[in-house]
Amino acid sequence: NQGGWQRYLFTAIGIAAVVFIIHLLRRHAGQRLFCWALALIMGGAIGNVIDRLLYGHVIDFLDFHLAGWGHFPAFNVADSAITLGAILFIVDELRRVNKH
Repeated sequence: NQGGWQRYLFTAIGIAAVVFIIHLLRRHAGQRLFCWALALIMGGAIGNVIDRLLYGHVIDFLDFHLAGWGHFPAFNVADSAITLGAILFIVDELRRVNKH
């Protein structure tokens, strides 16, 4: 939630990530799970970039408290997509390693 250079730095990183992911999607179009993982990560990155451009920061609106366990960090749907994409990316890589 910074209005200075951080806003522009993280926006630029998000845009660069999207451009790189599009490049990877074109190169690996035949690998379905890999492409799903990249698409989820890219969708999350785009969502966070939109928040930064419109509001100057990413809006986290999912906030959970577990009884007796404390507070879970707040997150949003874009964060969830990035996390799921990263999990799928790891699963894809483990499947590839186990094949060879």
